Amino acid sequence: MQLSRLGTARELFGKACVLVVFSLFAMLKARAIKIQLESWNPSRGAEQYIDLASHLAAFVFLVLVLTLTLLRFKPKETAEGWEPRVSALFGTFLALSLVALPIADLGSAMRIVAIAFVLIGTLLSSYVLLWLGQSFSIYAQARQLVTAGPYAIVRHPLYVCEQIAMIGIVLLFFSPWAVAIATVQWMFQLRRMTNEERVLKATFPEYATYAAKTPKIIPRLFRPRNTKPADSFLSAG
Repeated sequence: MQLSRLGTARELFGKACVLVVFSLFAMLKARAIKIQLESWNPSRGAEQYIDLASHLAAFVFLVLVLTLTLLRFKPKETAEGWEPRVSALFGTFLALSLVALPIADLGSAMRIVAIAFVLIGTLLSSYVLLWLGQSFSIYAQARQLVTAGPYAIVRHPLYVCEQIAMIGIVLLFFSPWAVAIATVQWMFQLRRMTNEERVLKATFPEYATYAAKTPKIIPRLFRPRNTKPADSFLSAG
């Protein structure tokens, strides 16, 4: 009973932290949208429209995170220890450190390309979140096994889509430091996959069958014909 109460308390605390942090992000994004609309300059052309679209997409993504966090299922299992939590936090928030870097002088065309990556990655991430639904969490937890939609293509579609947006962010702040931060962040994301799959495999007996037939992060369409899928069950997303 005491362990059950402790688990419930941890879940409530984790949910509260996610709601506070992502509510702040959503408010900041709403403010950025308001400022951009107030300073709208038609002479900027396509760059301004795609920039606004990326802000709106990010706001929708944040609202989805907040909504699904409020409605999510109670976890059936959670990864133990400090490492899964540290990996989840760094994988989620390390990219924010990029804003401390100076914006790269890309030129209008390359800036549009960079913002397009952010927009596409954010839209795809929102689509994956809708499929993940009430199973969403920041930490490595097992709530309900999702194997349909984008999860039938790869086991970690959310992380893949987030990295598409990350490519755009790195381009916007392009420098050796930006590349280094993105590389470290991806290492933490890979570790998150390992932690999540370990929990899912332990919780859902059918997960091993799903993992055996579904690629980790690279769809079969992009895999060499003579390359067999890795026989590993150490990841999810």
